[in-house]
Amino acid sequence: MNYFYKMSLKSIVTSPLSGIALLVLLAALLLTFSPKFYTPQRLFSAEELALFNGTDERLPILLGILGSVFDVTKGKSHYGAGGGYNHFAGRDASRAFVSGNFTGDGLTDSLRGLSSTEVKSVVEWRDFYFKTYKYVGKLVGRYYDGQGNPTKYMKGVEAKAARGAQLLEKQKIEEAKLPSCNSRWSQDEGGEVWCDIGHPRMVQRPLEIALTGKMSKRCACFEESQLNQPGLEVYEGCDYHANRCKV
Repeated sequence: MNYFYKMSLKSIVTSPLSGIALLVLLAALLLTFSPKFYTPQRLFSAEELALFNGTDERLPILLGILGSVFDVTKGKSHYGAGGGYNHFAGRDASRAFVSGNFTGDGLTDSLRGLSSTEVKSVVEWRDFYFKTYKYVGKLVGRYYDGQGNPTKYMKGVEAKAARGAQLLEKQKIEEAKLPSCNSRWSQDEGGEVWCDIGHPRMVQRPLEIALTGKMSKRCACFEESQLNQPGLEVYEGCDYHANRCKV
């Protein structure tokens, strides 16, 4: 054995503080290798994250979204056992933030098949958690690799969300060129749309397919000279030149 190593070991054993030093060392080792211990901004496996699901009162409550892990213990009444959002605790259920499916296969981190606006909404939920709760690390798997680097899947999600934001802005600009109808609804009288200037028509929102995967329509106001444009739909039962229509 190396002389200096033997001298160092002897000094630790014979030191009056050796007992305290050994206890501190032992405690550090136990914490380091305990499966229930986490340090700020560490890497989690799915199995490790599952330990922090709110069922063990001694542990903080964690959840993942898009691979980012947050300590939501301060929201224990919501995320703890019996809480309305407990299904998010101890896992990454990114999809459920927009799907509303909180059971079985719905509690997954896969965003496969979601539209660009839905993916954008999940990213916005992640941003909410960054602002509201303590960020403690990353979940190794779909979004981050074993070194904590973003995966191709993560980069694809970020790109799709950015594309959704661009399309929404483009749609907003395009629709601003045509005034939207006024509208109201009551249980007694039903719905009504009207234009202060012009005539109400239903018109397709062409960017909706790219945004949501579905085609939708909105009510816009058109002046008399514009009514011969293709694609304009008169409300059923409404006069061609009316400026108010029951819906």
